[in-house]
Amino acid sequence: MSEGNFPSGPWTGFFTYSGVPGKWRTDVHFTFESGRVTGEGHDSVGPFIVAGRYDASAKECFWTKTYVAAHNVFYQGFREGKGIWGTWEIRPTMKGGFQLWPLGANGGENEAAHEVEELPELATMDRPL
Repeated sequence: MSEGNFPSGPWTGFFTYSGVPGKWRTDVHFTFESGRVTGEGHDSVGPFIVAGRYDASAKECFWTKTYVAAHNVFYQGFREGKGIWGTWEIRPTMKGGFQLWPLGANGGENEAAHEVEELPELATMDRPL
């Protein structure tokens, strides 16, 4: 698999919480280069930055999403089909799933069009975990 399967630019998608119904929209501008992934974005929790790595041949990626002046979220994903899907974790107890795709890829924006207004209480903490 070529690195072209990890295109830099705007991506959109959603994340979910284990045991909580709903999808929360997320938008991020990724830069994939030489095995490193960086970026910045925003979602209903707030603005964030991304730093991590990817392996184009294994179709895997790992990154940390850091909310500005707040907590870190650890992501592990797999490139498959139209995007990246996987799991996230705020150690030690919060976790969920996610799916992201390049903006404009196969009309996937409709899947993330709905944004739930209320988040689980712990997701909005303004202190590091």
